[in-house]
Amino acid sequence: MDHRTPVAGLLARARRTPTRAFGRALAAALLFALLSPLPATAQRLGLIEPELAERVEIRRTEYGVPHILAEDLRAGGFGLAYVQLEDYGFRVVRGLVAVRGELGRYLGHDSIGGDFRARLTHARAVDTYHLLDADTRDVLEGFAAGVNHYIMLHPEEFPEWVQPIFTGHDVHARDIGTVNVFRARRMVERMLRKQAGETVAAEDDERVLALAAIRPEAGPDATYPWHPDEGSNAWAFAPSRTKSGNAILVRNPHLSWSAGYYEAHLTVPGVLNFYGDFRIGGPFTVIGGFNERLGFSTTNNYPDTDEVYALDADPERPDHYLFDGASLPLRREVVTVEFRNGDALGTETRELWSTALGPVVAREGGKVYVLRAPDEGEWRSGMQFLRMMRAQSLEEWKDAMRMHARATSNFTYADADGNIFYVWNTKIPVLPHAPGGDTTAIPAAGSDDIWTHYVPWDSLPQLANPEGGYVRNENDPFHLTNLNEPFDAARYPANFPPPRLRLRSQLSLELIHNDEKFSLEEIVRLKHDYRMLLADRVKDDLVRAVRATQPSGEIARAIDFIAAWDNTTAPESRGGVLFETWWWRYLETGEKAEATPESAGFEATPESLFREPWSIEKPTTTPHGLADLERAAEAFAWAVEKTRERYGAWDVAWGEVHRARYGDVDVPVGGCDGILGCFRVMWFNDAEDGKRVVRGGDGWTFAVEFGKTPRAYTILAYGQTNDPESPHFDDQVEMFARGEMKTIAFTERDIRRKLIRSYKPGEEVETR
Repeated sequence: MDHRTPVAGLLARARRTPTRAFGRALAAALLFALLSPLPATAQRLGLIEPELAERVEIRRTEYGVPHILAEDLRAGGFGLAYVQLEDYGFRVVRGLVAVRGELGRYLGHDSIGGDFRARLTHARAVDTYHLLDADTRDVLEGFAAGVNHYIMLHPEEFPEWVQPIFTGHDVHARDIGTVNVFRARRMVERMLRKQAGETVAAEDDERVLALAAIRPEAGPDATYPWHPDEGSNAWAFAPSRTKSGNAILVRNPHLSWSAGYYEAHLTVPGVLNFYGDFRIGGPFTVIGGFNERLGFSTTNNYPDTDEVYALDADPERPDHYLFDGASLPLRREVVTVEFRNGDALGTETRELWSTALGPVVAREGGKVYVLRAPDEGEWRSGMQFLRMMRAQSLEEWKDAMRMHARATSNFTYADADGNIFYVWNTKIPVLPHAPGGDTTAIPAAGSDDIWTHYVPWDSLPQLANPEGGYVRNENDPFHLTNLNEPFDAARYPANFPPPRLRLRSQLSLELIHNDEKFSLEEIVRLKHDYRMLLADRVKDDLVRAVRATQPSGEIARAIDFIAAWDNTTAPESRGGVLFETWWWRYLETGEKAEATPESAGFEATPESLFREPWSIEKPTTTPHGLADLERAAEAFAWAVEKTRERYGAWDVAWGEVHRARYGDVDVPVGGCDGILGCFRVMWFNDAEDGKRVVRGGDGWTFAVEFGKTPRAYTILAYGQTNDPESPHFDDQVEMFARGEMKTIAFTERDIRRKLIRSYKPGEEVETR
């Protein structure tokens, strides 16, 4: 006898029904049923499953960290959704509405931009849902039920239009791979402008605009969704490098503080015991974490996975293209979305065109430009991450990785058996042509001209248990993951990245490429190193350049002051503010270079900035010196005046200017942009009061040691929730600013010892 609710039965049928027709039938059934009152109808349809609340217990430990103890994976997904709604409320709902392609319906015409392709992505989620394994579907359906349950119990926290009608399809849709059609279209537009003889300035590039936003001169309104140093740090140490003889893993992502890290611990006894970052609005980790046996972390790696192909349009047949000697029709999908228009609903219809190779990004000059990308439509990401979260050994974890559902990201790994491991993970095509990069469309007349398969996962750059006992990555390519065992660039095809080692990566190597043995606590302190490596590399030239002008008065005093500065961004250190202001001025007044996808910091203009640019022959000691001493001296005089004008003194302490300001907390903070060579990465915006306030960088960091049981420290730079009324909104900010991390509870004993509150979902309603 099937004891499941009606919608659970429908979803069970969906597992066996591979057609989009079922998804449409389910949607129609929901629409018809929802004409009756909610949430009663939602409950009848099985979208609300109150019995799941009895199968899950939520334990909140200090700092509000949720530990979900569930009887099964479905209940685990339910509990994870419920705590996310408690802490982030509408943000979770908004994300699910977005993947349904319904933002415009509720938020108005300005919100419809993403709805059109979201409809197609959601259809892909419906079509592939039955292909997921049962465990993954259980987690997705449980998560949707948890969202619905919370909405039903707390309707006052949401706009009236929010109803408990979400399904596992909606949650699954968040994991469907999509491509950046807009970016590809911009590339084609730039290419065509250049072909027409137009000048395309580097300043038109979004990366140059983003770089400008982090400079003090950019002003308080310069906020960009992307930052040129977005990425992460990751370390793994073998037992030979630790005082305990246990492997240690460190994860340190750098994203906007609005990115949505969510720290949680999910336990289903005998099935799953994972502590990590789940991100807001979904049940699977994407950043990393650990279970009782192993852990992993991701760092961005920016592989060249996408290609734009230029196909010949058929001059005789509209909406056709020529390929393999045949005239083939373009696929046309007409998508209509609704948008709120006052008290009524308006509609807008768009045509989305595609081919069997990928979406059409432009049609111009007798050509059809098509984006071909390995991540387009990939639907197995959640299933892969669940297997990685449950793995108990390196081989099990590798088997999960071999699914190859994740199109990008380095992975750094450590386990209780003492293994450490690194892989430059990507779904990178095997190209039959030179790579087009982000500048050129590849002419294609047929199948022989396009890529058809990927480099196998086991053939990607990997490093296991290397000499020296460490692996590391700070978003640079794989070649120098460990200096004792470098990768040979000649082994890899042209669409693999060339060797590169930015200042942040070089500082990382200075910290760990040695014979020292570290305790977990020492590694935590090391991770918060305040050095600015750029100062080590160019300060001597700056001092010589300024002194060569025979300065007097204020300039003479200021350059002597910089000469004596400790080259750190510790909150109490004086000198860094003046140096930072000088650097951006020196960069601004220099020769501009064409921005590229690899352009971040000194790589964009090496010749104009440094006397000795970075080279593979001296990977850890270059760049070095200043290329233009006269310009450096002029920029310094400007910086002295500007720093005094802006902050009241040119010898102001770093922490007097740079602040961690969140909620009721306003404290000095150390760290700087990775472009300046900091390992403790902080990005700042200018505030109206002249201070520079953190907006991103170090966010959710963990350091874990794998002994008999994991022992770990974490820090969520701001706090567990975005509710400003909660004590956990900003209760980790001061600790973060001091360079400290909290001890986490992983074992049942530690959870009980640190317990603040234990409850079942919904009990908080009864006690109000």
